[in-house]
Amino acid sequence: MSKYVKVSSILLGALLLVSGCSTERTEQTVAKEKPLPVNVITVEDKNVPIWTRFTGRTKASSHQDVRARVSGVLEKIYFKDGELVKKGQKLFQIEQDQYIAALNAAKAQKLQDEASLALARADVERYTPLVEEGLAPRATLEQYQAKLAVLKATIQEDRARIKKAQIELSYTVIRAPISGQASVRRVDVGNLVGQGEATLLTTIVKTDPLYVYFSPAEEDVRMMYKYALKDKKHVFIELNGAQKAIRLNGYLDFSNNIVDPLTSTITMRATIANPKHSVLPGSFVYVNVFVTDKYKFKMIPPEVILNDQLGKYVYIVDNNATVKRADIKTGYATRYYVSVKEGLKNGDKIIISALMKLKPGIKVIATDATKEAGIDAILEKNDLIVKKR
Repeated sequence: MSKYVKVSSILLGALLLVSGCSTERTEQTVAKEKPLPVNVITVEDKNVPIWTRFTGRTKASSHQDVRARVSGVLEKIYFKDGELVKKGQKLFQIEQDQYIAALNAAKAQKLQDEASLALARADVERYTPLVEEGLAPRATLEQYQAKLAVLKATIQEDRARIKKAQIELSYTVIRAPISGQASVRRVDVGNLVGQGEATLLTTIVKTDPLYVYFSPAEEDVRMMYKYALKDKKHVFIELNGAQKAIRLNGYLDFSNNIVDPLTSTITMRATIANPKHSVLPGSFVYVNVFVTDKYKFKMIPPEVILNDQLGKYVYIVDNNATVKRADIKTGYATRYYVSVKEGLKNGDKIIISALMKLKPGIKVIATDATKEAGIDAILEKNDLIVKKR
């Protein structure tokens, strides 16, 4: 091969290499300059409901021991262990024969005394005119009158004895004093109960409504009272279950009148509707107390806030569809939203998607998602808006 051919081959190879590099750089430049699609929400001052969050423990709103009030052999059980029972529902029955017999005896004694009373009344009526005419001694009449008075008192005693026998007979059927969930039965059929003591048969706890006790700091309680409304303060509790989170609504109904000197906290209680009995007494829950919705804030979702050595910041889109960094200072914060005290102004468009791909100066195509992902949507989705009262 001649020297000329060799030189030509080298030049051709070099030209192809340069051409390939140029094409690759052009493609990279085009890809770099292609705007990135992002979603944005618009920031503005608005009234936002403020909730404070505490930890608490649930407690049954009523706890009743069911005991035997008369003695006898337990004859029947009408419920299953752990069953939900209603007030007045039949739970147990103690043998009734001796109490039925006592009631019948008391009724028979009353009938006998009423017969004696009728005879005594007839004797008094017969002797009264005889004594007035001097045909019979007054002492005999007075004896009949005394007997009549004694029998009247005896009838009153008979009525009391019958009432007592009826009450004791009614105690042989033990009914639920409240609606709630029964524990296991403590005594089996065939056992003697109520002999010398009021034997515990079962326990019923009322879980609808449910109480939840929590202890805010003294400062938090002062804030609640400062912004307190005239009606009951709204509360909801959250319990993170194995399958899904549980949320129940209620209201604040009690605040202790002293501060715990050891913890500087005040015990408070909320009453929570628990119609499905989904939360049991003794559960650890988060308690959210509504404070006020009368003040305006710039609120943004917490997940759009980034951090580095310079502090907290968000990405916004300027009028030229370019990404800018906005350093911010935050204030009140919950897991639903965070207030921004400095760094943003009304109308700023915060980027809420593709955050890991962003950096200042790149071009984007912004889609306004305020209606679907803005603060109003977050409040509505999480039921944080207190309805007008």
